[in-house]
Amino acid sequence: MNVRKIIMLFCVTAMLISCGGSKKATTASRTKTVSPRKTGVSREVKTVKKPKETAKKPLANVSYKEKVQNYIFEYASIAKHEMVEYGIPASITLAQGILESGAGYGELTGKANNHFGIKCHDWTGDRVYHDDDRSQECFRKYEKASHSFRDHSLFLKNRKRYAKLFTYKQDDYKSWAYGLRAAGYATDKKYPVKLISIIERYQLDAYDAEVLGKSYVAEKPKKPQKKEIPPSRNGEYVVQKGDTLYSISRRYNLKVAELKAYNNLKDNAIAIGQVLKLEKPEDDTDEF
Repeated sequence: MNVRKIIMLFCVTAMLISCGGSKKATTASRTKTVSPRKTGVSREVKTVKKPKETAKKPLANVSYKEKVQNYIFEYASIAKHEMVEYGIPASITLAQGILESGAGYGELTGKANNHFGIKCHDWTGDRVYHDDDRSQECFRKYEKASHSFRDHSLFLKNRKRYAKLFTYKQDDYKSWAYGLRAAGYATDKKYPVKLISIIERYQLDAYDAEVLGKSYVAEKPKKPQKKEIPPSRNGEYVVQKGDTLYSISRRYNLKVAELKAYNNLKDNAIAIGQVLKLEKPEDDTDEF
């Protein structure tokens, strides 16, 4: 084989090697530039919005009493802490919270964490608008319920019109209840009675005693007293308002006819203050 043929063979071999390398390079290049298909990971990336705060929905078959008891369980410790810090009876704070917030289920409480119905006044924080005495009044909005309890304490403590409240004893919840109404906290004339009723029904004053380090004895509900029978003197009875011959006869185990005979009555008419004889006169021999 001459030199010329050897050179030609070398060139052909070199060209074949070069073509094979370029194909591999091209294939590699194409592999790198191919866009990856969508994967499960990419499909999992979502934007999640924070749920809006909504009012508590009453649970089925949950009585108002159970709602109140749950409210007390959840917020009693906060009310006691506020009593220690600011001197407001825990019983009053809890009773107001229960009354104003509907035991935590009120619309205003649900959308604003406002447990005491405090309006904006000089408030610079968040606010909501809610129908109250007038349409769409401005109310304070809180991030947490505990913030509402603290603002309630400051609201009473820092306003001159409530200063008299702090002259009352911390376990005198009745004076506090009437004092709140007198100072203008609420327009409802029955507001004090409602607070006192809640406190006594759920024995919220026990928390006042706990904070003050006093022993607590629950007051037994007073039984309705029976109407006392006016005493008779020397066998006589003075007619009271509402008396009839029949009621008097039953009271003293007599017959109406006996009463009429003892007192020479022709009919059943009697008058307030009239003195009736309850015994047969000694000289009277009539029989019945």
